[in-house]
Amino acid sequence: MSELEPVIGLEIHVQLKTRTKLFCGDATDFGAEPNTHVCPVCLGLPGALPVLNAAAVGLALRAALGLDCTIHGESVFARKNYFYPDLPKGYQITQFDRPLATAGSLEGVHIRRIHLEEDAGKLLHDRLSRRTAIDLNRAGVPLVEIVTEPDIHSAQQARAFLNRLKQLLQYLDVSDCDMEKGSLRVDANVSLRGADDAQLGTKTELKNMNSFANTERALAFEIERQRAILEAGGAVVQQTLQWDAVNSQIHPMRSKEESQDYRYFPDPDLPPLILTEPEIESVRATLPERPSAKAERFARTYGLPAYDVDVLIASVDVADYFERVARRCGDAKAASNWIMTYVLSALNTRGIRIAELGVSAEALGELIALVNGGAVSMTAARRVFAQMQETGQPPAQLVQQLGLSQVSVEEQIALWASEVTTEHADVVARYRAGDARLFGFLMGELMKKSHGKADPRRASEVMRATLG
Repeated sequence: MSELEPVIGLEIHVQLKTRTKLFCGDATDFGAEPNTHVCPVCLGLPGALPVLNAAAVGLALRAALGLDCTIHGESVFARKNYFYPDLPKGYQITQFDRPLATAGSLEGVHIRRIHLEEDAGKLLHDRLSRRTAIDLNRAGVPLVEIVTEPDIHSAQQARAFLNRLKQLLQYLDVSDCDMEKGSLRVDANVSLRGADDAQLGTKTELKNMNSFANTERALAFEIERQRAILEAGGAVVQQTLQWDAVNSQIHPMRSKEESQDYRYFPDPDLPPLILTEPEIESVRATLPERPSAKAERFARTYGLPAYDVDVLIASVDVADYFERVARRCGDAKAASNWIMTYVLSALNTRGIRIAELGVSAEALGELIALVNGGAVSMTAARRVFAQMQETGQPPAQLVQQLGLSQVSVEEQIALWASEVTTEHADVVARYRAGDARLFGFLMGELMKKSHGKADPRRASEVMRATLG
């Protein structure tokens, strides 16, 4: 058998950042008491009519434009009919043969289509009692479904693509993409074919992947499962599979449906969605700088290495914060170092976003400028940064309050150096005999005497002069 090539297509469901649902005025608040954000429309009660949420259309349009899709001036809502406990109407309103947008791309992966649809409710399984409850708060929440072409050929490539897609959607501010809240969910179609075959193999669909790490693991598992079947002369069965992340196993859910199984037809209660060219262009004009363009600009404008750029642009909030810090202190590399080393560490430790740090970009820029100007040592600056988070006070004020102004007067540093060499005459003798490593010890003793206030550069120069 010739070499088998994995072929993967992804279906990504993204919850849009709206206050209300797609076809009614119920709130989209995550974590609300079960079944408190429901109404006759999202419950599908007789006589209730849907009204399209214009904000959801605008966000879907931003996503489609951000992915360089062709926007269709007229798209049509359809009913996708299937019976499931968390689908109260017995059908889902989505878009089928006439979607909002088609033919986009990201990171070399082609986007087949983007369409608007409503979410289903949520099943809550209690394994102890073996009972299932239903929360319909999520029923009717607006989604875009982003469907890729089968352009992905490894589990690692799928994960890298999903990371880039999530980053772009967050830059576009269309979704928080929080997988723990279900704001971004991934299904994957997987098949294998011979390297020289033009026709795709029999595919399976993977569901229940609640993180990008689990998506990668599930895809790798399914690829190897199919490979073992085919190499043994068997045939892959087309079916929908559930990934069990706890036990790293795959379980069949049902035979894979085709579009005819859902009996699609245009929704009789919703007119076609019409978008004019001026409307589309007005949204296009509001699109922010994309991550790829920002990365190129950071490298070109600030002269930052690729590693720094990747870290800084991972979040649009961090990227914006960096630029403001760099403008204030006039030292882009120092700004990058501080953010990557101290700011991100503080965010991770405290479990917060950068807006909650308590240190404005301008204040951090001022602190870096104080360090660069020799007014405060790096050691002292770290203490000041910690106090800034707690008090919100400006750095210069804290430096004075804490008595951390850096001493650069040569006479005082020379006095400390003299005291150190006198107190550690044996170490000085060994240093002068050729053990250069002891210079660090002597400098450490000098800095202790100065309580971290001595300018390290000047202190080093004076200590060398004292040692001869």
